Amino acid sequence: MNSFYRNIPLLATSQAMMMISNSLILTTSALVGLSLATDKSLATLPLAVQFIAIMLTSIPASYLMSRIGRKRGFIVAVGFGVTGSFLAMTAIINNDFWLFVIAAIFIGMFNGFGIYYRFAAADAVAPEMKSKAISFVMAGGLIAAFIGPSLANFSRNWIENAQFAGSYASLLVVYGISLGVLMFLKLPAPYKKDSNRHVEPARPLRVIIKQPKFIVALICGMFGYGVMSLVMTATPLAMKHHSMPFSDTSFVIQWHVVAMFAPSFFTGQLIQRFGLNNILFAGAISGFACVIINLLGTSITHFWVALVLLGVSWNFLFIGATTLLTETYTPNERAKVQAVNEFVVFTTVALASLSAGTLQHLYGWRIVNIGVLPLLTLILLSIIWLRYLRQENCSG
Repeated sequence: MNSFYRNIPLLATSQAMMMISNSLILTTSALVGLSLATDKSLATLPLAVQFIAIMLTSIPASYLMSRIGRKRGFIVAVGFGVTGSFLAMTAIINNDFWLFVIAAIFIGMFNGFGIYYRFAAADAVAPEMKSKAISFVMAGGLIAAFIGPSLANFSRNWIENAQFAGSYASLLVVYGISLGVLMFLKLPAPYKKDSNRHVEPARPLRVIIKQPKFIVALICGMFGYGVMSLVMTATPLAMKHHSMPFSDTSFVIQWHVVAMFAPSFFTGQLIQRFGLNNILFAGAISGFACVIINLLGTSITHFWVALVLLGVSWNFLFIGATTLLTETYTPNERAKVQAVNEFVVFTTVALASLSAGTLQHLYGWRIVNIGVLPLLTLILLSIIWLRYLRQENCSG
């Protein structure tokens, strides 16, 4: 419990700093891309590239931290974030779209390490506390809902004739706070095989990924995050298309981020009380409800309600999937299983972000929403399949 009360608040704060950065970028990136890119269909390319960088960083980050420790890895990552925010500010000042894309790569590399905050929490506590630890760390993102979009709006005109350059300059302070917090972490040492005790040999990856729990965790994680990314990334562009002011966009994204992280204060308890399958099921249903609201209209109320439902859907699916994933590996299998999961999840997220701008530009908001229905259906079917297998095992 001492580890819980020391490390979890620090990891939650680190998560908050990362999500302040991300929510600011989510609010501004597509609009900056739209203003800088000659080809307007490339407006969401920087955000997509950021997710591609997360994807490509996720595997080496996991293996590096298995050798040097989580804390050192997280500290190294802050340098990538600082570099990215400085380059983004410079790109906007100089009206350089491709430099802005490069900046997104560095910010994505920072996030490629930061996505392991929740696993660091799970690995630092007893098995019965894992879902609570993951939830509390994810709850750190709630502060981002209020600070990120507001900071983007407040600082966007700090630098004259370079809208949003000041927003990216403000991220230098955010990353500085993150570095200070990380210095106080005391996490378990990297796992090392002890020759003086019997340790079960690590199973081949092909054996691990055939487990039903792993398959369902991966489907819920990758498609739950992918649906969220696709709809959320297209939202600022759809709102701009309907002539809504940036303040409305900031408001919608802010409440979306609130809905992403506010449930985290009790998602762990809900999992323990109602069962993991039921929480995953509720996440899938929230995703369907989001799409229905978006298809019913394009008023500020429709965007707001839909994005709140989308945030809740992501929270239940992502925390549920992470909790389920931790049941599929042993300590000596941890690095490779987490790496594969994060690589696949963020490959999906990158493709979703990259598709969002093109779909919205060429086909419109309705097609964006219809396009995610097959993914939500697959999530729902996988959850039903896992429930069936568990009931069969119990009856057997």
